[in-house]
Amino acid sequence: MKEGLNKETLVLHTGNEIDQQFGALSVPIYQVTTFLQDVKGNTKGYEYSRSGNPTRDALEKAFAALEHGKRGLAFGSGIAAISAVFMTFSTGAHFVVSDVVYGGTYRLLTKILNRMGMTVTFVDSSNLAALQAAITPQTKAVFVESPTNPMMAVSDLRAIAGICKKQGLTFIVDNTFMSPYWQNPLLLGADVVVHSATKYLGGHSDVLAGLVVTATEEMGEEVHFIQKAMGGVLGPQDSWLLMRGIKTLAVRMEQHERNANVLAQWLTTLPGIEKVYYPGLESHPQHQLAKSQAGGFGGMISFELTSPELADHLQSRLKIISLAISLGGVESLICLPAKTTHASFPVELLDALGVNDRLVRLSVGIENVEDLKADILQAMSNQ
Repeated sequence: MKEGLNKETLVLHTGNEIDQQFGALSVPIYQVTTFLQDVKGNTKGYEYSRSGNPTRDALEKAFAALEHGKRGLAFGSGIAAISAVFMTFSTGAHFVVSDVVYGGTYRLLTKILNRMGMTVTFVDSSNLAALQAAITPQTKAVFVESPTNPMMAVSDLRAIAGICKKQGLTFIVDNTFMSPYWQNPLLLGADVVVHSATKYLGGHSDVLAGLVVTATEEMGEEVHFIQKAMGGVLGPQDSWLLMRGIKTLAVRMEQHERNANVLAQWLTTLPGIEKVYYPGLESHPQHQLAKSQAGGFGGMISFELTSPELADHLQSRLKIISLAISLGGVESLICLPAKTTHASFPVELLDALGVNDRLVRLSVGIENVEDLKADILQAMSNQ
């Protein structure tokens, strides 16, 4: 990483140093599967694109620098990245995981990794006492989303890092909602950071990708072994698209947050809305914690309506905000997590966690915020 530069400059100028031959300002796309070797098996650094590709390598090095880590690894999706990290552990491993976690992560842990003898305890990771109590002699790692999806609960990353270090556990943070622009978990003591790069990092709803950054070369090599052995790598075209998206990360994240702050405050005043979940609100229970460990509050809002019928009515009448299962793109997206992203959870568990059929998740885009307000108002009218 270039020392002394501000983060707005770093996201634009980190990772674009690869082309020494022609001076291209954009990293070339090496759309190739195999590389020339001599008769002794010597290469120029690459042999086969599953184990390494110059375009993907440029992305991985750039993103490791942005997250202040030692090793970056790019995968075909966010859940592929998360899977690779969990696969570095062995049969019998126990994990402590945020209770309101992304539905795909819940499905992986409860439907796939359980077949390999791995177990999990889901806990409110914003409650340090509960998290500490969930740790057993078999626990190998703590996996936290902060903020959580979709309840926007914030965990004390520094404190959890201290607990993990004291007990010899690996601390993994899903940083998708915040991106490295707003939050850097490795600087707060985490060992591994994962991202669904499909979201804010790509930023345009046109590339599916996942990223892992490790605090040490040793952990990075373990994840790289899984990446190479299982083959879930990101292709060169998508790697290039992701690097292009990251170049505008700063301006997008600033606008996402400006809009989200305005909308969150405004939503608290609307009839029909019972509660708004956004760390940027002073009423949020972890507002000060979020302020202390991140540079901003992000662009994700959840809010609870007075009835399921109103939630359905809202979704069906929106004209600018799109009903879709994703987040972090330039366009605003809305969904009901209980019916979409978190449908893998048992219904009774969702109810207990507050993810009910009245809860709406809004990924705030970069449109004019007054247009977004008007769209929500017209959609909630004429019930």
